[in-house]
Formats: sequence, structure tokens, C-alpha cells
Amino acid sequence: MTPTRIAVIGLGSMGLGMATSLLRAGFAVSGYDVVPANAERLAAAGGRIAATPAEAASGAVAVVCVVVNAAQTEAVLFGPDGCAAAMKSGAVFISCATMAPDVVRGLAARLEAQGQHYLDAPISGGAARAAEGKLTILASGSAAAFATARPALDAMAATLHELGDAPGVGAGFKMVNQLLAGVHIAAACEAVAFGASLGLDLRKLYEVITGSAGNSWMFENRVPHILDADYTPRSAVNIFTKDLGIVLDMARAAPLSVPMAGSALQLFLMTAAAGMGRDDDASVARLFAMISGIDLPDGK
Repeated sequence: MTPTRIAVIGLGSMGLGMATSLLRAGFAVSGYDVVPANAERLAAAGGRIAATPAEAASGAVAVVCVVVNAAQTEAVLFGPDGCAAAMKSGAVFISCATMAPDVVRGLAARLEAQGQHYLDAPISGGAARAAEGKLTILASGSAAAFATARPALDAMAATLHELGDAPGVGAGFKMVNQLLAGVHIAAACEAVAFGASLGLDLRKLYEVITGSAGNSWMFENRVPHILDADYTPRSAVNIFTKDLGIVLDMARAAPLSVPMAGSALQLFLMTAAAGMGRDDDASVARLFAMISGIDLPDGK
């Protein structure tokens, strides 16, 4: 029997992991990325490289879009060689980028008007879980969109939250998650800097806090990057300048005061302005070190 074809657009650390999970589940995967080296990694894993989003989407039951933001998602769908024109009737576009709910609704309306489905499906879990097929997906969309997307979702996710029958709801849940994630990363970096200023053994501090009430998932996950002085981007500072910026825009429109999100955004913006925007988001700790003159581990 011919394997079901799935397209994956965006083959960075998350997209490649999701594509390999789909291959492992027996799908025929075609992929596209603007960086040729990323596409070549898919080919090495057994996927097929496409020259454009349209070529990747041709013949696919589902198109999984794992790009950075709304502008890139719109370009993948409706730009030159976009996949919307190549998707067959009844195919589903699984949109994983973090963006504002009103933008999601606009993109979905345009795609659904031409006979395809749009599943709002932001993701959480990181590159390791993507490669294991164990992501958390916060999804919303029509029953038909879920039905068409479900086999691919089952291959990529350990937890699928079905949050509503219209695109945009999943995006709202993801923005709440990003508010918390950004605040918790900033707080974890501040706490490590505070501990360093007290002359504490930071590895012992990590051991104590991860077993105490002050722990958070972000503290537990990000502080080892600081301890090892490894700021290779698993999730970059610029992700949170974008996502917390969206949170602030949404809150202003509500209107709602979100002072902790605002403070965290300023820390990420300052870290990016200091030249660390493409580095791991734990680099906020390096900003505190620069400002205060404290010493953090140097990895030596």
C-alpha cells in the first residue's frame, strides 16, 4: 500500500524532529526549508526534498508548517510558490507557529474559502520531544480538520489538547503558555544571578531549588545551560521578544495590564540588544551578569 504523504515546511530543530517522527510512523514525508542544509538532513533521514512549499504540498493529505511567525506562515501559504494553491481539496494545513489569534483566524478564513482545512496547532515541548514524537499540541479547528490531521498528530504528539472547533483558540492558549514561559525563564535567570551575587555554589543551588517549592519547569530546564556556559540556542532570545511582544499587543487591545510579562519582555529585549538575540534564552542570565558585574560559570 502506498504510504500517506505528509509535507513538512520548516525543517529547523523542531520541524526536523516532527518530520522524522512522521517517517518513523510510516508516512511518506516531503519537506522544504529555506536553508538547504536543513532539507538535506531530512533527505538523510529518508524524506524527500522539495524545491518549494508548493512542491512539498502537492499530493499531501496534510501540510505541517513549523516556521517562526505569522509573516512566514502567510508566505508559506499564499506567497510565490505557496502551498495553498498546490494543496488538494480537503487537505489540512497544520499551523504550528506562535501567533496572535486574530491573525490565525484571518489565515484560516482565506484557506478554508478555497476548500482546504486549517488546524491551529501551536506546539510545546522542545526539539528532543519533537524528535521522539512526544510534543504537546494545543489544537483548535473544525471536526473535518481534526479528522484529516489526526494520523499525523498521533505520530508527532504525546499530548493533544482539542481546545475548540475554530482556529484561533489554540493560539490563545499558546499565548498564555508563552507569557508564563517567558516570565519563568526571566525569573530563573534573575534567581541564578542573585545566587551568584551571594557567592553561592550554583550547582548546589540548582540541586536545592529543583527539590524545593520555588522550582519551575523552566528553572529546571534552563539553568543547566547557565551552569555549563552553553548558550547554543535550543530556544533563542528572539523567540521571546516576539512572543511576549504579541502578549503585550493583545493585552493592550483588551485592555489588560500584564506587568510581569512586560518586565520579562524588557529583559529579553535588552539581552537581544546586547548581541545575544540568536543565543539560548538562558542568556538573560548573562545580561544580569553584565549589568551587575557578577561571575557566572565559564564552562572551562
